[in-house]
Order: sequence, then C-alpha cells, then structure tokens
Amino acid sequence: MAASGKLSTFRLPPLPSIREIIKLFRLQAAKQLSQNFLLDLRLTDKIVRKAGNLTDAYVYEVGPGPGGITRSILNASVAELLVVEKDTRFIPGLQMLSDAAPGKLRIVHGDVLTFKVEKAFPESLKRPWEDDPPNVHIIGNLPFSVSTPLIIKWLESMSCRDGPFVYGRTQMTLTFQKEVAERLAATTGSKQRSRLSIMAQYLCNVRHIFTIPGRAFVPKPEVDVGVVHFTPLIHPKIEQPFKLVEKVVQNVFQFRRKYCHRGLGMLFPEAQRLESTGRLLELADVDPTLRPCQLSIPQFKSLCDVYRRMCDEDPHLFAYNFREELKQRKSEKKEKEEDEESHRL
Repeated sequence: MAASGKLSTFRLPPLPSIREIIKLFRLQAAKQLSQNFLLDLRLTDKIVRKAGNLTDAYVYEVGPGPGGITRSILNASVAELLVVEKDTRFIPGLQMLSDAAPGKLRIVHGDVLTFKVEKAFPESLKRPWEDDPPNVHIIGNLPFSVSTPLIIKWLESMSCRDGPFVYGRTQMTLTFQKEVAERLAATTGSKQRSRLSIMAQYLCNVRHIFTIPGRAFVPKPEVDVGVVHFTPLIHPKIEQPFKLVEKVVQNVFQFRRKYCHRGLGMLFPEAQRLESTGRLLELADVDPTLRPCQLSIPQFKSLCDVYRRMCDEDPHLFAYNFREELKQRKSEKKEKEEDEESHRL
C-alpha cells in the first residue's frame, strides 16, 4: 500500500508511447467488447484534470486498457492507483507502467462489475457522508457495453452507501457514448430526458463536462464520447429505496411518447389499474397529461412517496409486474383455445 506523502514532483520516466505499446504487445481493440483506445495524452490529461485535485488521492481506474488514462493519473501525483482490467492482453503493458512507478500502481485482473472496491483502500480514508467527498476517486474510459449497467450498479451502491461509497461521497469521472452522457445530464423537458437522467440526478450532481470526438479513439467509434462527472448529493432528492424509485421511473419511461399516466398505470394490476392510477396522480398532484420527459424530479419524488404509501397499504403491490400478468393472460388464452379446439374435434 503506497504511503501518502509529498508526491507533487513525481513524473513517469520516458516510456514507449501508447501507440507503441499497442504495437509491442499486438493489442487490438475487441469489437465484441466495444473497446476503443484513447491515444491522445492531451485528452487523457484533460479527463484527469476534470476529476479534480488528485494530489495524494487514492484512485480506482476501471477499464484501463493499454494505459493512456493510467499514465495521466500517475502523473497527477496520486498516492495510489488501483486498476481493474478484465482483458489479460493489457496486463503486460500495465505491468510496465507499474515498474516505472514503484509502489504507486496496483493491478487487479478482474471484472469491474463484480470487483469489491469497498475493501481496496485504507479504512482511514472513510469520511462521514455529510462531510466533503473523500480523497478517493473513480475514473474510467468505459467500454460502451458495460457503461450503462455499471453506472446503474454504482448509483444503487450510492443509495445504499456501500461499494465505492463506503468511503463517503466518492466522486466519479467516466466516459460514455455522447448520447448516454447527454441523457445522464438532461434537464426537465429536453428530448434526451430519460430513465438515466432521473436515476442519476436524484442521487448526484451530474455534469457533462466535455465531448471527445470519435476520431480521437482507435478504432474510431461511430459516435462521439462524453465525459461525465458525478458528485453524490448529501441528501438524495428522493428519499425512497433505490428499487422502488427505479420501478416507478422505468414504468413511466417505457411509454416515453405517451402521457405519463400510461406508464404509471403499469404499476397496478389490470383490475384496479384505472382507479389506482387516478389516485396516485391525484395524491401526488401530477398532471396525467404530462409526457415523461416533462416530469421534474420533485414530481417523481411525489409519485414515489405516494406509491410507497400505496405499497405499504397493499404489501403485494410492489412485487406486481405487469409483464408477468400479461404472460399469464396469454397462457390462459392459449389453454382456452386449445381446449375449445379439442372439444371441436
């Protein structure tokens, strides 16, 4: 474990360029893993600068790949950098960086979706949730295929204050497809407003900091890439369990072009749908003819609070899934048709 100290003068010694590393170890981006390498160190330096002051910080980098952002983080005078990489092809190049920065770079061959970061850093880094964010940061150029499930997983961890958030309000600086970055930061009424907008913004201050053109990556993706910074809020804007908020928000946005009452109706069994949806909207004081993208977070808070009270009144309600009911009705209809067919025969 690297000790914190006066590290501001540290710079990596001369090393092969990222392009040379890729050639040396015959690395090729795996299309099926949606890998894209960022080779321009001016851009990786910019990502790291936007993460904040990393002097003496403990940093968790996800998906380091050939090590572009890794170099920029090491040059930012961190106390320790932990990288988690699933693809074994990248380990030798990262090991070269580790040798060039003794005691600073810890490499774990593993999957970011399952890695237990809550045990990775010293206990002394933990801060009360109400304090300033801890000196722990998450930074990463995420493969597109894992970026959305990973941010949802971390948002849930944030709401429970576990995982990377056992240390306190750990800040994150991550890359996403530009469209996803825009959704995460979208304001009420904008066409990019989505489930991700609500789930991120009720828990965090979310900023889409800058956009990197696709041509900066190898291979060049078909889309540009957005860099997004997340700072957890001291008080979430919706004080309900994550799974309940997620269920309400998902149902609203599954019919994003319809009025909001359409999606909210799917929270209730068909037999009581009309009555319960009307009651929910009335008690939450939400106009049923608003589109999902027009609903503000305070309105989602009202909807979640009222839905929670309705679930408390009817303990079976939260477990209700309209898709299961639909599947059952189709199955019953099929059985009935088969019975009628056998009688005709």
